[in-house]
Amino acid sequence: MYRFYLSPTSLDEALALKAQHGETGRVMAGGTDLLLELERGVRRAPDGRELGIIDLTRVPGLAEIQEADGWIHLGPLVTHNQVAASPTIAAHAFPLARACWEVGAPQIRNRATVTGNIITASPANDSLPPLYALEAQVTLASAARGERTLPIAQFITDFRQVDLAPDEILVRISIPKLEADARGSFIKLGLRRAQAISLVNVAGVLALAEGGQVVRRAAISLGAVAPTIVRAEAAEAFLAGKPLSEEVIQEAARLAVEAARPIDDLRATAAYRRAMVASLTARLLRQIRDGQERAGWPERPVTLWGETAGRWPVSLVAAPSSEIPNLPTTVNGQPVHLPGQMTLLDSLRAAGFPGVKEGCAEGECGACTVFLDGMAVMACLVPAERAAGSQVVTVEGLGDPGHLHPVQQAFVESGGVQCGYCTPGFIMSSAKLLEERPRPTRLEAQEALTGNFCRCTGYRKILDAVVQAGQLASDMPREGDA
Repeated sequence: MYRFYLSPTSLDEALALKAQHGETGRVMAGGTDLLLELERGVRRAPDGRELGIIDLTRVPGLAEIQEADGWIHLGPLVTHNQVAASPTIAAHAFPLARACWEVGAPQIRNRATVTGNIITASPANDSLPPLYALEAQVTLASAARGERTLPIAQFITDFRQVDLAPDEILVRISIPKLEADARGSFIKLGLRRAQAISLVNVAGVLALAEGGQVVRRAAISLGAVAPTIVRAEAAEAFLAGKPLSEEVIQEAARLAVEAARPIDDLRATAAYRRAMVASLTARLLRQIRDGQERAGWPERPVTLWGETAGRWPVSLVAAPSSEIPNLPTTVNGQPVHLPGQMTLLDSLRAAGFPGVKEGCAEGECGACTVFLDGMAVMACLVPAERAAGSQVVTVEGLGDPGHLHPVQQAFVESGGVQCGYCTPGFIMSSAKLLEERPRPTRLEAQEALTGNFCRCTGYRKILDAVVQAGQLASDMPREGDA
């Protein structure tokens, strides 16, 4: 699936490895897109051979969100969950926070990075329209030439094409903080409420003058309707200097359609996409006009990352980078040498942990959910070598027949176990939810399980079990109790 796996422990080492391997080595941050592309043979070296992986997740300091001089800077390892949970981004770049919250499911958002979305450069990627509307910049680094910075609209050159030299790594995303009089949001249309690729998405920012009554500046970006993200420039120009009356909104929505160049495909027709561009643009403008752009936004999104704050604990590994892939993995408290050159899902099953189920092998069903260094992830989207030197917990490590985990007990008592195939993934996601929400509401349980698919379609008892598990856990005696 991949020819080699390298795990640098500094950015300088990563840049040196990228210069050495060039187009034969792909940089991996989260890998939720890249690993599938490698497995399917979509991404290969120029000579046709399999690509190698240069994994950045052991490099310290790359998963930070920082403010400086009116800008917000994201490191290349910042995940969608980190963005969605960031008070800074929610306050000063809300369209991006909302879009990242719409990506996949919690387990995917714990691995998938904003940088990875940019490099993949699919026009349906949710974080891209907000970055265009917010006029973000990207900084690239090369061991030989140093850094260069350019607007994201110049970096993404065509459908899945970016201006990235063979020896360069994207090391920073920079976003100007919204002005005090500016508000914005993001709306996505998919075939499902979660785990769905956008049919159409729209991001918008309006700076409002005269007490919020007149548009001073407008930025509207459209996704999944052209080879790249497009700005609705005619609509932006029309809105400037006008009040957000219904007539103005309708005309701006009509003008936004002029920027779209959609195609017919398996998910929607071009005509439907054009109609939805108008509908979503009008809806977004009304939300901003009415102060409802944050409606439905959870001030504390479910992350399923425990106490990690979403950062991989790079300090756990005290070994030269060349030795890291050969280190044993601690699985359920015991050292295990996992086989490599495959996904963590396949590796764990080969090592004798059948509770990690393969339902889709592409991050759609959640049956392979495990804890990696304290975070819930989908094992089918993680290279096995990434677990070397790390802590992994599978469903076998949560409890045993004599000492069930509260979630396991609740699934039994509530009838949450049906055919049983998907149950390990549901158990793992639910157990991690209880760590951050000891008494979860039904809505929090639904949010936590958006990445877990039950083919028996009986979710009511599963949700009953999660809520009941919170009660069971709170009633259990703690160590030291009399």
